[in-house]
Amino acid sequence: MLDLVAPVYNEGSNIENLLTQVENAIKVEKRLMLIYDSDDDNTIPAVERVRAQYSFPICLKKNIYGRGALNAIKTGLHTFEGNIVLVLMADLSDSLDVVDKMYDKVVKERYHLVCGSRYMKGGKQYGGPFIKKILSRFAGVSLHWTVGIPTHDISNSFKMYHRAVIDSITIESCGGFEIGMEITVKAFCNGYRITEVPSLWYDRVEGESRFQLLKWLPNYLKWYWFVIRETWLNGGHVRHVCYNNKNDRPK
Repeated sequence: MLDLVAPVYNEGSNIENLLTQVENAIKVEKRLMLIYDSDDDNTIPAVERVRAQYSFPICLKKNIYGRGALNAIKTGLHTFEGNIVLVLMADLSDSLDVVDKMYDKVVKERYHLVCGSRYMKGGKQYGGPFIKKILSRFAGVSLHWTVGIPTHDISNSFKMYHRAVIDSITIESCGGFEIGMEITVKAFCNGYRITEVPSLWYDRVEGESRFQLLKWLPNYLKWYWFVIRETWLNGGHVRHVCYNNKNDRPK
């Protein structure tokens, strides 16, 4: 069973598009957890009206860590039921056509973390603020070539994790969507197997984006310098520094 985690914020006008895409694009057995901040979120009644039309379980769960997308993602990552989880955005910014391929990378090829990558061959980003796009691409490509992280797109939230990765770290992020970057650099430092698949990203056309570049940039920079420091201080080799439980190390 693949668990899908999506933070939502007043996605009432868009949520049926997401549910339909999940139904049609993802063939593996799945269940969807929609994380909302407050009981008056208009996503809730929209889901209640249509959930019976879909063949997969749809769970509405209130954010347990406080308001905001980061806390919603943390709620999902700390409460999903199975062994494999995918974080996706309810605005359909990421194409779901690659989810089955990502799932096979975990189940059949034994990767622990699979990144949807806009910046590798075959990936593409359509729209979005120019400065955000440049900084995101620079962060991903530069870390790939300088420290060897096996993805060109470190900042994308569209990532699939094995439970071992989530259980082995303490999530420290406190700002915005940098949580995906934090988990990836810690998984890399811990020696987990990481790979990427090309993905397509589209700027949202419904609702309002909650991405705040200037406010969250320092949080991204924290994890950017974290992984550079951990590799360069050790002669270019990653040392295992992030484990809570040594038994979680891959064999």
